[in-house]
Amino acid sequence: MKTLVLFLSAAVTILAGDRASFALSAEEVVAKMMEHDAERQAALNGYTAMRRYTLDNKSRHASMLVRVTSLPDGTKQFVIVEEAGSGAVRKHVFHKILDEEAAASDPKLRVQSRITPENYTFQLAGMDTANGRAAYAIDVAPKHESKYLIAGRIWVDAQEYSVLRVDGRPAKNPSFWTKSVHFVHSYGKNGPFWFPATNKSVTDARIFGKTEMVIEYFDYKVAQ
Repeated sequence: MKTLVLFLSAAVTILAGDRASFALSAEEVVAKMMEHDAERQAALNGYTAMRRYTLDNKSRHASMLVRVTSLPDGTKQFVIVEEAGSGAVRKHVFHKILDEEAAASDPKLRVQSRITPENYTFQLAGMDTANGRAAYAIDVAPKHESKYLIAGRIWVDAQEYSVLRVDGRPAKNPSFWTKSVHFVHSYGKNGPFWFPATNKSVTDARIFGKTEMVIEYFDYKVAQ
């Protein structure tokens, strides 16, 4: 009987904790996410990492290995280590992605892509799991069309309030030649910090059909 009482007491405590946790609104979760992100960014003095880009469709294949350096202010610099496959893909897709990300990493422009109440409206979808961790699932809708914003769902870690996963599409169609784009972006923990782990996207283009691209992020080294 004592064991049963202890079990029921623990169950009630867990359920009460779940209700208290779930009582947070989407805006409150996002506020905590921004607070924790600011703390992590203040402690991060830059990093280096490697990325592998791979693109495939019915007629083309290309790959590229890149070294990225993120400076203390968040500005990114890229060095192409090696590349292979379609020259057109490398020039017009891979190199363009690097150029646009380098430009978007400028501190003055980065505010345009952040997940903030200035850029998005939020709707709590419920509690879920992402990457094996308890998370808040939140639907995000952009407040204006921008190539820097997305429409879809984010998963925010219920303990550390970091984004674990993003599933969606660009808020603005990147090109007339692109019919649709869908991507899934996941994050992993490295020490006290959270960094991108994989980005998988599928683009339906008017001429070339379905194109799949995968970006793998690895070998992070945090600056001391």
